[in-house]
Amino acid sequence: MDKKTFLYEEQEKLNAKLIPFAGWLMPVSYKGIIEEHNAVRHHVGLFDVSHMGEVFIYGKDSLAFLQKLVPQDISKLTKNKAVYCQLTNKKGGIIDDLIIYKTDEPEKEYLLIVNASRIDEDLNWMVRNSLGFDVNIINDSHNYSLLAIQGPDASKLLDKLGVKKESQPPYFSIKRGEIKNINVLIARTGYTGEDGFEILVKNHYSAYLWDKILEEGKEFGIMPIGLGARDTLRLEAALHLYGNDLDETTTPIEAGLGWSVAKDKEEDYNGKEVIMGQLSGSIPKTKKLIGFVMEDKIPARHGYEVYFENKKIGIVTSGGPSPVLKQNIGLAYLYTDNETSLNTLEKTIGTTIQIMIRNKLYNAKIVKKPFIEKKCKKENV
Repeated sequence: MDKKTFLYEEQEKLNAKLIPFAGWLMPVSYKGIIEEHNAVRHHVGLFDVSHMGEVFIYGKDSLAFLQKLVPQDISKLTKNKAVYCQLTNKKGGIIDDLIIYKTDEPEKEYLLIVNASRIDEDLNWMVRNSLGFDVNIINDSHNYSLLAIQGPDASKLLDKLGVKKESQPPYFSIKRGEIKNINVLIARTGYTGEDGFEILVKNHYSAYLWDKILEEGKEFGIMPIGLGARDTLRLEAALHLYGNDLDETTTPIEAGLGWSVAKDKEEDYNGKEVIMGQLSGSIPKTKKLIGFVMEDKIPARHGYEVYFENKKIGIVTSGGPSPVLKQNIGLAYLYTDNETSLNTLEKTIGTTIQIMIRNKLYNAKIVKKPFIEKKCKKENV
């Protein structure tokens, strides 16, 4: 049976369309995907992302432990800052992508926000890798709800809720605060390409906080946002979805995440040889993630085949309509083990490729990612 977040009854009151997702019953939409998408792009939206996992790491060897798990250099992470990471296996494949926050509490020194569908796999991998480390791994996912306020008016709304602009955390930072006399953790992170905040709150207070945010947000045209718009928003920003664009056979370099990998990290970590080898070119990539825009008015979906000059060269990982561009967009992997010179093709913006849709080829063009300009600053930890 699918689990329900503590906001399930609130969503029912709002006539949300609820569907199973990653073992949870979650809202796919409230009033409509396009309307909700535009609310976030132009004003502000409120998401229930309480299905995500929260894992706290602390102990004498917590830093050394995390250094073994991810390609990023966690030693550079200062208090109240965050870094986007990948949890990699011994071959460099991605077990999960996550955000690591360094808090100001010794007994909850690091907070990891992980994908809902990967909580068990992540925890199992962490425990397997903890041998020899003096470290505590605490899965606190069942005790917390996570609410996301996203959009150009997110900061104004938070200010109205009592967290003044000068007290709000900067991008990719986290801090303790109070909203309506409720203790929360406020992170300036998100999954939309817009400015925004993710608020971690004890389950008991989540419904009250949800209602207060919607009430105070009326001035800014706030809307509750479902998973449908969450997906179109992240796709426009070319943000990866685990299970579609990332998996255990894909390295961060192949996924276009080389910018996030530490080039000078001395410590060994799972998959380092492969990842650093692909960065230097001494180990070939098996595939490369590209962005494309359909030339025809038909969407490409996950699993559709990609062709070039009548030869299959890859597969679509994510695809759908862009409400902002009013075009169909997508992400796809081009494979290097074929006769086409992908080394040239993948770098050629504007090159025409074809997508096989219902046994017919439709034209698309390779374009730069992201598809729209991100309104949030790039993380520089």
